[in-house]
Amino acid sequence: MSHTLAGAVDQETLIKHSRFIVHAAPVDSADAAMAHIAAASEMGATHNCWAWRVGAAFRSSDDGEPGGSAGRPILAAIDGAGFDQVAVVVTRWYGGIKLGVGGLVRAYGGCTASALRDAPRVALVAMAELAVSCGFDDLGHVHAAVATFGAEKLEETFDADGAHLRLRLPTGQLAPLRRHLRDATRDRVQCRADAPSDLAAPEP
Repeated sequence: MSHTLAGAVDQETLIKHSRFIVHAAPVDSADAAMAHIAAASEMGATHNCWAWRVGAAFRSSDDGEPGGSAGRPILAAIDGAGFDQVAVVVTRWYGGIKLGVGGLVRAYGGCTASALRDAPRVALVAMAELAVSCGFDDLGHVHAAVATFGAEKLEETFDADGAHLRLRLPTGQLAPLRRHLRDATRDRVQCRADAPSDLAAPEP
C-alpha cells in the first residue's frame, strides 16, 4: 500500500558548506505539484531542484545541476520511501566546494530520503467512479447510500426520467454499494462503474 504525507515537511542539511533545504508536501494533481514547487522555490538560491509523483505521472528537474544529479535522485527517494502524491523541492545554496556528480546524487537523494524517512504519513486508498441513474422515487435511497458508503458526489443532474449522479468512492466499497442499491430498490437503480481512477485518496 502506498502512502502520502500527512502534511508539509521541511528539513535543512549542511553538506560541505552547501545548504540543502527540503520542502516536501502532499499533492493530488500535477497542477498542485507545480504550485507547490513554485511556492517553495527560493529566489536567489543557487538551485531549486524538484520532483513529484502522482500515480503513474511524474516529473523532475535538475534546475542547472548536471543532468541526472538532482531531480532523478529526489524522485528515487520519493519512490523508495513508498510515497505517492508527493512533491519535493530541494533548494541548494552553494557553499564554495564542488561536490561532483556522484556527490550531488548522494546529497539530493540523501536529503530527500532523510526528510521523508520519519515524516508522518497516511495510507492511500484506491478510488473508482460510479455513474448512477434512478427515478425520483428512489433518489432518497441513493442519497442515503452515498453517505453510508463514504462516496463523494461529483455531479448530479436531473431530467424527465429522474436523477443522474457521478460518484467517487473507495474501490472496495463499489460492489457493496451496488448490492445495497439493488436490494433497496428492487434493481430499479442503474449503476455503471467507470475504470478505476489512477489516483487514490488519503484514508480517513
